[in-house]
Amino acid sequence: MEEEFDFGSSEEQKKFVNRFEEMIRNEDQYFFDASTFESIIDFYSDKNESVKALQVIDFATSQHPYEAGFYAKKAQILSSMRQFSLAMEAIQKAESLEPSDSDILLVKASIYASQGVLDKSEELLNQALENAENKAEIYHQLATIYQLQGDFKKAIIFLKKTLKINPDNPDALLEINFCFDVLDANEDSLKFFTSLIDEDPYSYHCWYYVGNAYHKLSRYEEAIDAYDYAILINDGFSSAYFNKGNALVNLDRYTEAIEIYKQTFEYEPPNADTYCAIGECYEKLELMDTARDYYKKAVKLDTDMADAWFGIGVTLDFEERYFESLHFYKKALELDDENPDYWFAIADARYKLGQIEESELAYNKVVELNPTDIEAWLDFSSIYFEQNKIDEAIETISEAIKVNTDAPELYYRLVAYLFANGQYNEALNFLELALAFGPEKHHILFEYLPQLQGNQIILEIIKKYTEKND
Repeated sequence: MEEEFDFGSSEEQKKFVNRFEEMIRNEDQYFFDASTFESIIDFYSDKNESVKALQVIDFATSQHPYEAGFYAKKAQILSSMRQFSLAMEAIQKAESLEPSDSDILLVKASIYASQGVLDKSEELLNQALENAENKAEIYHQLATIYQLQGDFKKAIIFLKKTLKINPDNPDALLEINFCFDVLDANEDSLKFFTSLIDEDPYSYHCWYYVGNAYHKLSRYEEAIDAYDYAILINDGFSSAYFNKGNALVNLDRYTEAIEIYKQTFEYEPPNADTYCAIGECYEKLELMDTARDYYKKAVKLDTDMADAWFGIGVTLDFEERYFESLHFYKKALELDDENPDYWFAIADARYKLGQIEESELAYNKVVELNPTDIEAWLDFSSIYFEQNKIDEAIETISEAIKVNTDAPELYYRLVAYLFANGQYNEALNFLELALAFGPEKHHILFEYLPQLQGNQIILEIIKKYTEKND
């Protein structure tokens, strides 16, 4: 029995699928032409039903043993199942039937790439280029190989070739944006995507990537304008709304950001990232109950979202519920124990709870993970100073200065500790260094040790440097 259908619609394709499955149930044998088999294979492949797709291919190759395309499809499916030896057998069969077919070379190249044999994959792709009519896909695969090799500059060259042929390829646009990101080439990214917009002003993808480039360059107003163009062209583009919200946050426009974040829910289901971002906005607005509600929504959707657990802790800390906040900080730390912000919050909460030794250990972890965190060093040293462990306070700030040689805050704090320890000459030497780096910040010294405001020698040295800089 022969069945032939025009697959102009999914309904017709589904009708054929039903006929094929009926044949299997009845253990019968119908005859289908090659194009119909291809369609049913694609149906199962699109649904990720690989075993059924392979079953169809077995029927197809028994009825059409000289159709190389079926063996190529079989190779692709087997490769996706990581059955590489069987995939290679299938593609070699396809090659024997169509030895010069560039599409078969592409499949073979992808099998090698999946196994990490990148040199062989590259060789086959270059071979395929010689006879291919449409080179865009081959350029794209070569770009993927270079990304896997870590050669992002070369990947960009081939992605540009891909986009010259097919400027609307969303995958290629995404990947070239990624390559620019990895190389921190934000100006180049801006220039490239702007050039694509000059050719096609209605490409919402390109406006979006222009917005991202502006964002990374801290040009937030221009980023917002670009995201607005992307939204104007495609008002359901939820990623543009989300990133516009991020740009507004960077401008401290939290109320506007909340409204933009919420607009994403009109075009996609709420997700943990967006709930967490909204929570952070409410936190910045000091609306802690509402912030906490959104952070809780985030962790309900994704229990592994460390930032949301941390956010709950921050809202409780703000309300001086330090013991409760510590519980949530620890939850965040369980998920990301190398995050210095989490350790800093734990150090501060333990200090407020009078858990001094635990606080010291946590501060030690903060400065180990982020030795350029000036505030952490200052707080860490203060704990020693408050316990009258002045030598330890001096040692801690001295360590901080080794890493942050031009931070006047550290020098002023060291001056205060040295004065408190009776090391006056050394204190005056460091005062001159502090004033050399930041004369306008000399008030820090008096905020920490107000009694030094009556020291005439200190006032004279400060006057010398501040008058020099007027």
